[in-house]
Amino acid sequence: MTRKLYPLGSLVILLVVWQLAVTLFQAPAFILPSPIAVMRALQADASGLLVNSWVTLYESLIGLGIACGLAFVTALVMDRWQLVHQSFYPLLVISQTLPVMVLGPLLSLWFGFGITPKIILVILMSYFPIIVAFSEALGKVSVDQIRFLQTMGAKSWQVYRILKIPQGMQGFFAGLRIAATYCVSGAIIGEWLSAEAGLGYYMIRVKNGYQIDKVFAAIFCVIILSLALNGVTYLLQKGYYRLLIQGRKS
Repeated sequence: MTRKLYPLGSLVILLVVWQLAVTLFQAPAFILPSPIAVMRALQADASGLLVNSWVTLYESLIGLGIACGLAFVTALVMDRWQLVHQSFYPLLVISQTLPVMVLGPLLSLWFGFGITPKIILVILMSYFPIIVAFSEALGKVSVDQIRFLQTMGAKSWQVYRILKIPQGMQGFFAGLRIAATYCVSGAIIGEWLSAEAGLGYYMIRVKNGYQIDKVFAAIFCVIILSLALNGVTYLLQKGYYRLLIQGRKS
């Protein structure tokens, strides 16, 4: 409870300072709206924000799911064959030096202005943290334990099923929690470039109308979506280990 109260108290202090600064310095609403104005914008345009939030969440979930599957399989292949790891891993690191904003226009040109470019951007932002964390966790599995299973007659796929994957899932979920936070940002960037719905599209539209309070309201929705996905990932991790423990007991 104490750990939860500290960040909550910091948030309250930040909002109070923000409100006082806007009031004392009389900042124009089209530059910096007050927290009260943002809350009013949330309430006034709740239906529009909800619809656009669902669009962004849909894009984020599809991209995150595809990134999870690709990262899981790729990490296993890289761990099984070191030649693949040595050839592919440096390319992964180099890929992170490319700004996502540069790839956005190219993806729109290649795949059109539909949902596909947004999903690809989500995959690109989510794939790297998952595969890096999972592959490193697989590489840290005890060699002695692997040799023990091999002396018992376990085949390669059995070593992965019994030992490597269960131990490596801690790294997988660690990367997934990071990716779950980043994936919404990937969808937003895609919507900034070309979209007809979504929170990114909503931000551009209200920004062009100098409705900055609604821009902050959309940012608030982005934060809520990111925290919600992070929380769901944490629950999935707890559920996985609970099932793993029950399976071992049975």
